[in-house]
Amino acid sequence: MKSYHGGVSAQRILVVEDDLDIANVLRMDLTDAGYAVDHADSAMNGLIRAREDHPDLILLDLGLPDFDGGDVVQRLRKNSAVPIIVLTARDTVDEKVRLLGLGADDYLIKPFHPDELLARVKVQLRQRTSESLSMGDLTLDPQKRLVTYKAEELRLSPKEFDILALLIRQPGRVYSRHEIGQEIWQGRLPEGSNVVDVHMANLRAKLRDLDGYGLLRTVRGVGYALRG
Repeated sequence: MKSYHGGVSAQRILVVEDDLDIANVLRMDLTDAGYAVDHADSAMNGLIRAREDHPDLILLDLGLPDFDGGDVVQRLRKNSAVPIIVLTARDTVDEKVRLLGLGADDYLIKPFHPDELLARVKVQLRQRTSESLSMGDLTLDPQKRLVTYKAEELRLSPKEFDILALLIRQPGRVYSRHEIGQEIWQGRLPEGSNVVDVHMANLRAKLRDLDGYGLLRTVRGVGYALRG
């Protein structure tokens, strides 16, 4: 669930760090910078929180008590493109190459200055929100808020755009109505609301008008996905 800072939806960061003192310092620095922060104290808890909370970025300690942070990166990369910044004391070229090869987006060598951490976080989040997203003939430009299918513009409402942006980041992944409500409406939809279904029906109709038959998949009793 997104939180708010100064009236604007705050980007959510998951800190996976078993040292509580370090985790608290990271939480304080990130919160002061306007981010919403979650914490997991082990690799397994981090994977669970990443799957359930869909953070915008993950700060991942490499030396976790249950298994290595590199394994966490590999597991996350099987079904998620979330930006991952690894925090490590292992300052060798081989280790840096290994981490990047596993799918980490960046790394910081401990100890590091809070200003450097915040700068790296901002770069990763800016890249994520500005890059074009594509799936076959479907392309979405977050900066221009422009969607095209087979080079034709798909005119969407703001919420329809946000839903499509959510789905296209993980093609094939089924999002429940509850998850879509949490992400797009920040959990403010009343119980039993059909608002998600109405927006999905509108989105499906607009895709169909451009011959995008079957792009949007409904899993009965579960939710929605884009066919990957």
